[in-house]
Amino acid sequence: MPDPSTAVTLTVDGLDYGGWTSVEISAGLERQARDFTIGITWRWPGQNEARPIKQGARCQLRIGGDLVLTGYVFATPVNYDDKRVTVSIKGRSITADLVDCAAVNKPGQWKNQSVQAIVAALAKPYSIKVVSQIATTASLTDHTVEPGEKAFESIDRLLTLFRVFSTDNARGEVVLAEPGSAGRAVDPIELGRNVKTCDASLDFSGVFSDYQVIGQRSGTDDSFGVEASEVSASVSDERISRYRALVIQESGQMTAKLAADRANWERGNRIGRALEVTYVVTGWRQSNGALWLPNMIARVVDPMLGMDRDMLIVEVTYTLNDQGTTCTLKVGPPDSYLPEPNDPHKKRKLKKSGKDDFEYLLPADWKPDA
Repeated sequence: MPDPSTAVTLTVDGLDYGGWTSVEISAGLERQARDFTIGITWRWPGQNEARPIKQGARCQLRIGGDLVLTGYVFATPVNYDDKRVTVSIKGRSITADLVDCAAVNKPGQWKNQSVQAIVAALAKPYSIKVVSQIATTASLTDHTVEPGEKAFESIDRLLTLFRVFSTDNARGEVVLAEPGSAGRAVDPIELGRNVKTCDASLDFSGVFSDYQVIGQRSGTDDSFGVEASEVSASVSDERISRYRALVIQESGQMTAKLAADRANWERGNRIGRALEVTYVVTGWRQSNGALWLPNMIARVVDPMLGMDRDMLIVEVTYTLNDQGTTCTLKVGPPDSYLPEPNDPHKKRKLKKSGKDDFEYLLPADWKPDA
């Protein structure tokens, strides 16, 4: 008998559809729109008929009783040969419209407004709600939509400038995310317990010893000339033993503080990205019945990699196929997703046990206010 906790139900126009033989649902902290592909296969001759679901239909997707996606059906591919027929349904979150569609605001310019206010304005024409988990940002002197720019392209320029992460939630809303807001996982991701496979590149080619951010802004009566046209800031990372310099040309209305914050973020973010790992674990749920979710903090215990540390679940993919149900979890250090990473050398606490080989780079135990 199928496990009801892993039953995937697609709801369209008040009707529920289930019995899928293949499922792939992906959501993540860096995905503006979660997506799904579900399908059913039967052999000729079959009693099943093609699902009466049309492209563009509004839908909800649930795993057991948990809502995981609210969006639209984008495609309904059909494949068959002389032995079997496969009918699939593909869909994406409501927020996909911001990724695909133009920024149509008139006028498309904002002065002295926060990131939250500008993002909400860009999303409003598509009737998409914005939820903010972050503190109100400083006002931006000017933000102008560029000709032909997609709505999310314009939003992404703001996110980069203020080091903010934007994703979606199960209700199809834009979320300006606070890392770790989904809580702490009950189960660890542990070699010998629930890990089926691991993929860790541990690639430090994108890490540098010195970061410099340069840019410019429009002049004012109080700030003009070189002060406005040559804005820059730099920061060093003493954890890198040899000299490696990176210069970043930042667009938008740059200030000395924004440049310094960006340089500090690059230092923290790039170390964290080098430590990202992708695990495949058995099942979609933890031992307490809760789904694995993006933006959860999970303990990773992996002696093969030399890791025993708190990690942020950056992306989750639920998969059902002939091999059963598995969950792919991409994880990384939470510090690398903070808008203002902590000084890597401040209040460092080394673990006496020495179980984590990367403690010299980032603390193994993470607290949001650390």
